[in-house]
Amino acid sequence: MTTGFPSDLKGARVAVVGLGKSGVAAARFLAGCGADVVATDDQPAERLSASMELLANLPIQLELGGVREATLRSASLIVLSPGVPPTLPPLYAARRAGVPITGELELASRFIQAPIVGITGTNGKSTVTSLCGAIAEATGRPTFTGGNLGTPLLDAVDTPAAGPAGIVVCEMSSYQLETADSLRCAAAAVLNLTPDHLDRYGTMTAYGDAKSRIAGNLHSLDPLVLSADDPEVRSLIERNHGIRPVYFFSTRSAPLPRQMFMERLMSLGGTVEGDDLVLRGAQGLRALVKDTPGQEEERYPISELQLVGRHNLANVLSAYLLMRASGLATYKQVRRAGAAFRALSHRMQLLTEVNGVRYYDDSKGTNVDAVVAGIDGFPRPFVLIAGGRDKGGSYALLRQVLAAPTAQVRGVVLIGEAAPLIEQALLGVAPLFRAATLEEAVQRAHAQCHAGDAVILSPACSSFDMFRDYVHRAEVFRHAVHHLTGAKPMQDLAK
Repeated sequence: MTTGFPSDLKGARVAVVGLGKSGVAAARFLAGCGADVVATDDQPAERLSASMELLANLPIQLELGGVREATLRSASLIVLSPGVPPTLPPLYAARRAGVPITGELELASRFIQAPIVGITGTNGKSTVTSLCGAIAEATGRPTFTGGNLGTPLLDAVDTPAAGPAGIVVCEMSSYQLETADSLRCAAAAVLNLTPDHLDRYGTMTAYGDAKSRIAGNLHSLDPLVLSADDPEVRSLIERNHGIRPVYFFSTRSAPLPRQMFMERLMSLGGTVEGDDLVLRGAQGLRALVKDTPGQEEERYPISELQLVGRHNLANVLSAYLLMRASGLATYKQVRRAGAAFRALSHRMQLLTEVNGVRYYDDSKGTNVDAVVAGIDGFPRPFVLIAGGRDKGGSYALLRQVLAAPTAQVRGVVLIGEAAPLIEQALLGVAPLFRAATLEEAVQRAHAQCHAGDAVILSPACSSFDMFRDYVHRAEVFRHAVHHLTGAKPMQDLAK
């Protein structure tokens, strides 16, 4: 628990540091609670126009263009936005003065009675959060889905979803979890850990420890869902947590780890077996308390899913485990919601079919790890469209995946400034083509395909050499695809 957190916010002097989405939500909420709020940010007012509009006419004192040490030292509580580095110099003085520091996630959790399903990891958080939210909605219970996904958790407070009859599903970043001390999830997942934000954490161990805080307050039967395929994730349970129900998932057909609980050895988790996703022990630990076997096997046909790629099978397994092992959804509710769930925009999103060739928008695949996750194990032969502005990384892992015996790559069409670099990295792996524009790339990719194939835009680069951002890049791709002769409307596609 955040030491010294005011028991009553009314009249408390609270400093909100950082006026992004979560900071604005915190300032508005605290003002509504009757707190004496001062909102501060390094940016000047002219660069915070959207935030200023949301705070207009509220009893909030603004200090912009710099964060003052005196303001923080005199506060009863500091609410720190996740984008603000904890090394900000005025924060040191506040800590020395004993001022408690919390975040919007922690603040919101104190006013939520509903079970919270928490999801963190480096990649896949948004898809898993959205799928868990869809499953929660399928139960008929009031549902909130948000957090780092886009809607601050404070927006759930005072809604039916935050009451005891509701369900709250929340994506949680490592930055948000740094200030989450008493937050308790009813079910939590750490999906994966790859190098990210090391400028803030320094080491993968420190980064993983920040992520692992999502499990810090789980109760004895609250499930923790972890990847068995990720050694960094598996090490978290050994490094930071005692014995508790842990559900591992794997798409690699490796034996799942086994764990002792209540003097019984049980295999828990989810795997890919043939044409099915299989959960075992999904009700195991909760069922044991009732002295029932709880070892039923649940099968979910992969053919029902509209998501594609091995990474999405991992995402689905983790979401299903979270909702089944927590007891928040039935098998039928999970299966129905999973079958209806579509990919998020620009994340391996199926756009249309042209003469039997399916087109996928993965414009958010702006780094090699993200692209590899999408194409590794892709279920159809495909042509990849890649390139843009190079981000300084290596394309060796992309070469490795495309060169794998199981890869079904027909060719790679390269665009943008990085085309020569990627071409050099991929020589000899697959037929390579250059295109001056994305429209030309679509034409060249389509020419390499047969009915039953796919074309995937997954650039492994930023968009800024040719487009405003990844959304603009996706719009140009969609426009080019839908102008191909024979393009079908999405509603005509059948699984």
